[in-house]
Amino acid sequence: MGQRRAPQGKPIACRRGFYAKALDEAEKVGLEEASGVEGIDQEIALLRLKLRELVENQPDRIDLQFKAANTIARLVKTRYQITKEQKKSLKEAVQRVLAEVAVPLGIGVGVGKLIR
Repeated sequence: MGQRRAPQGKPIACRRGFYAKALDEAEKVGLEEASGVEGIDQEIALLRLKLRELVENQPDRIDLQFKAANTIARLVKTRYQITKEQKKSLKEAVQRVLAEVAVPLGIGVGVGKLIR
């Protein structure tokens, strides 16, 4: 399935009237740049960096860390269209990583219950 692109030099936001009114110029440029990205590899990489920042800067926000880790796991699953067995393995790996983060922080949350 090919991506639709705006004509040369015209951001997609400008081409679509609905978005042209809703976005400022910087957002229009950002939308144009984002529309050129194929796949979700960059989103996965960015979320990994943000999760690391979250763990370092807000270690007490384990709820957000779990949500970010779950989002990464879902994106990876989507990226690789993994099987149920692979999903189970990935889930176990994420649980181990989160347990390694939660336990040193003294958080006694049931990690398995938070990861779906």
